[in-house]
Amino acid sequence: MEKLFIYYSYTGNGEIVANNLKDKGFDLRKVTPKKSLPKSFFWGVLTGGFLAGTKHKSKLVDFDSDVSKYDLVVIGSPIWNGRFCSPINTVLSKVDFASKELFFVFYSGSGEAAKAIKRINKEFPNAKYIILKEPKKYPDELKKLEF
Repeated sequence: MEKLFIYYSYTGNGEIVANNLKDKGFDLRKVTPKKSLPKSFFWGVLTGGFLAGTKHKSKLVDFDSDVSKYDLVVIGSPIWNGRFCSPINTVLSKVDFASKELFFVFYSGSGEAAKAIKRINKEFPNAKYIILKEPKKYPDELKKLEF
């Protein structure tokens, strides 16, 4: 089975998850927006939360949307303002997940991930999900990643 992890990371939580899944045989595809968020954590999260709240789609740097060779695709996103981050909004609008086993991994410190789950259930009813509480801070959360 070919497995792919597509993810965005602002604070390093996505990187922690990516390294864990790489050890489990996943190919990695990091999403990089053309316009970075502010370096200040406060302004970065505030800006990211606003963009997520408006369902903004970021322009991405060299993103490969072809997932045809993969059986399992896992999408990793921080949850801001109860929603996916704007780079992942772009991925969800550009990638055809038909006939793929689709899974979401959310890394969130706010407890707002439940709102994002409503979107998954509506737009991707067969997808599964895992919510991790800040895996960079709480590495035991990675034990939930059983694929």
